[in-house]
Amino acid sequence: MVGGSPADPAAAAPPPKEKAPRKRRRVSVLGLMLRTGLVLTVAGGLAAGVAGWSLYRSAEADLPDHTWLADYQPPQMSRIYAADSRLMAELAQERRVFVPIEAIPERIQQAFVSAEDQNFWTHPGVDPMAIARAALVNVEQMSTGRRPIGASTITQQVAKNMLVGNDRTLTRKLREAVLALRIEQAMPKGRILEIYLNEIFLGAQAYGVAAAAQNYFNKSLDELTLAEAAFLAALPKAPNNYNPLRFPDAAKARRDWVLGRMAEDGRVTRAEAEAAMAEPIVPRPSRRPDMVAVGQHFTEEVRRELVARFGADQTTMGGLVVRTSLEPTLQAEAERALRRGLLDFDRRRGGWRGPVAQIPAAATEWLPALQEVQRPPGMAPEWRLAVALEVRDREARLAWLERPDPRSAPQPRTMSLFYEEVSGWARPVRDGRLGPAPRRLGEVIAPGDVVMVEVLPATPAQGRTPARPERLALRQVPEVEGAVVALDPNNGRVLAMVGGWSFDKSWFNRATQAQRQPGSSFKPYVYLTALEAGIPPNQQLLDAPVEIMTPQGLWRPGNYGATQPQGWVTMRSAMERSLNLVTIRLAQQVGIAAVAETANRFGVIPNMPRLLSMSLGAGETTVLRQAAGYAGFVNGGRQVTPTLIDTVQDRHGRLVWRTDQRRCEACESAGPAGGPPALTEERRQIADPVAAFQMVSLLQGVVQRGTGTRAGEGLGRPVAGKTGTTDDYKDAWFVGFTPDLVVAVWIGYDDPRSMAVPGLPDADVTGGRMAAPVFRDVVAAALQDSPPVPFRAPPGTALVRVQVANGQTILEPFRPGTENSARPPSDPFATGSGGGSAAAGLDRGLGGLY
Repeated sequence: MVGGSPADPAAAAPPPKEKAPRKRRRVSVLGLMLRTGLVLTVAGGLAAGVAGWSLYRSAEADLPDHTWLADYQPPQMSRIYAADSRLMAELAQERRVFVPIEAIPERIQQAFVSAEDQNFWTHPGVDPMAIARAALVNVEQMSTGRRPIGASTITQQVAKNMLVGNDRTLTRKLREAVLALRIEQAMPKGRILEIYLNEIFLGAQAYGVAAAAQNYFNKSLDELTLAEAAFLAALPKAPNNYNPLRFPDAAKARRDWVLGRMAEDGRVTRAEAEAAMAEPIVPRPSRRPDMVAVGQHFTEEVRRELVARFGADQTTMGGLVVRTSLEPTLQAEAERALRRGLLDFDRRRGGWRGPVAQIPAAATEWLPALQEVQRPPGMAPEWRLAVALEVRDREARLAWLERPDPRSAPQPRTMSLFYEEVSGWARPVRDGRLGPAPRRLGEVIAPGDVVMVEVLPATPAQGRTPARPERLALRQVPEVEGAVVALDPNNGRVLAMVGGWSFDKSWFNRATQAQRQPGSSFKPYVYLTALEAGIPPNQQLLDAPVEIMTPQGLWRPGNYGATQPQGWVTMRSAMERSLNLVTIRLAQQVGIAAVAETANRFGVIPNMPRLLSMSLGAGETTVLRQAAGYAGFVNGGRQVTPTLIDTVQDRHGRLVWRTDQRRCEACESAGPAGGPPALTEERRQIADPVAAFQMVSLLQGVVQRGTGTRAGEGLGRPVAGKTGTTDDYKDAWFVGFTPDLVVAVWIGYDDPRSMAVPGLPDADVTGGRMAAPVFRDVVAAALQDSPPVPFRAPPGTALVRVQVANGQTILEPFRPGTENSARPPSDPFATGSGGGSAAAGLDRGLGGLY
């Protein structure tokens, strides 16, 4: 205070405090980045999750049902077996033999797991480690241009192959992964591996490990070595790139890689793997050694029957096991016999139709040129394509390529063809006519000609015949064709069937598909009708001219060739000499309608026209039907239905069809006290047993004294049969039998035309000359090791000794009481009416039927 005045309160108060400025927080750039990144990550994750979920839902929405895989049976090829259990053929769209996982050797399973999916036994269907490894490798190789590697598990491959397909898209991979997870939950690992090993394609038309083992190594799975099993496991990656025949180095490298993986996994020891790596890959892609190499027409007939009965899919993908009646040894002999017969005819009648091709004969040019020449269709397996290098008057030097081993290079070989081999038959064919016989080899072949030849073995000297060196025979595929059927008359099982010269030349089966006139081989059905009507075999029948008025004009049939009417002859003599006039009169006497009914019962010509010309074989039938018809004679008059298939089993071995339908009431019992069980006879009786045996006896006479003597030469056993030659020599037949075998043979051109050649004897083109020797060869091959068996007469047959031609006596079968009932019958043509309405519409020009 100053001057006693009071102090100023404002001045006395302390000054107010100033408010401190607020501090700003310093924000870190790093923190900002972290927060932003976190936000973006969460947002991106949510977006990716939403997108992934949407993608998953989209992929999962129409996924195929996978549960059926638990019971899946992969398509499996069907197999056809011969009667001796040898394999004949495999029918398949995919060559596959299904093998259950228990039957697949452990080492093969291990090889595929090591090569394709090392973690198969532990992953849930998708292998994350493999995916990560594949992603890393693919990133590293992105700039190298190499193909990205995959990480699919075996389960994913099953899903891809069976369910989702091979599209290269992300959606497909996602669907595949989802299905793999579900498959793993639905079935055990062993089942998944079983499907994989049986389904996968392994090249060489093989699906599954069993088929691949056969195709590459000709072995079953349990015969494979470690090296071979590893090779199969190397194939799924790229089967065509590891074909050991085309890319042996790549195949071995891939196989060795698999062996290395197996050693890493501890599946084999390092020593075992190295020993296997040292082995070469030796493929054996030839046909199975036990596969039947004959009977292609028979096999094709079986295939057609299976398709008709079970459908095409079941036949080729159902894994059927088909057991047939084919006897391979007899089939091979039947094929050889027919080929010999056709070649014999071709050499006698066909003439030389020229070379296969023409190439340069120079020493430096013929070999590559010959390699380019294709084998003609129908060329026999034992023949060779050879080129004429040098041709002289009496000898020509020919060369061809021989391949001793399928894997070796072809080696040239030369040999001589001599004039004597061609002088008798190689007449040139000009405008369908035969030229003169060649006087020197130069008139047959010229240098550069490519021809078919067969190597004939050397022959030692025999008597006055000098020794001959190994030499060539000129060959050509015949134009004439033929067919053979051999069957068991007791059950109808077809034991052999030859449908033509060669299946390679033509798939057409002339034994079952060709409708041909049977000629006089039809006459037994006419005579059987008479026998059933009570006419005895010693009945006197008139062999005299016949004139029949038809809508086409007057028909004057005649006997074969220049055979003059013989007057009254016995039924036996008429059959043995195949007299046409007697047959026509007999058909008119018993009625052509009755003959047609007999032909229908025997299944030879169903619904035969009621024309007298049919009694001479003017209708049409097949070789198989003729064989089955004649079987009805020898088996006592029972109906025979020819069969090629014995049984059919499904893939599980269950019997689904059996040909033999006979019932056996006691077969299920535990051993009948009265001996073996008896089978119930199911076949229909289509002829009187005594009449059938009389027919057998008549046909024995045909072979012993008649037109079929060539059929029994050298057989030394009872044989019966009938020749057949149609008008103008278009068809040549012989159908015959022994007590346990029926053989039918037909020879002719596919386009029916005469086999006769002007200026040469017609007797050379009859059934007795052409078909009967083929029959004899087939029967000789079939029964060579069996003792002769007589024909069995049925109860109620009276055997009476009678005298026949040339003073011989035979035991003639009669019905009891008919031995002396033969008498000259009335002549049905005596009035000149021509047999009434049955003669209407007769064919003309049938006088040459024989």
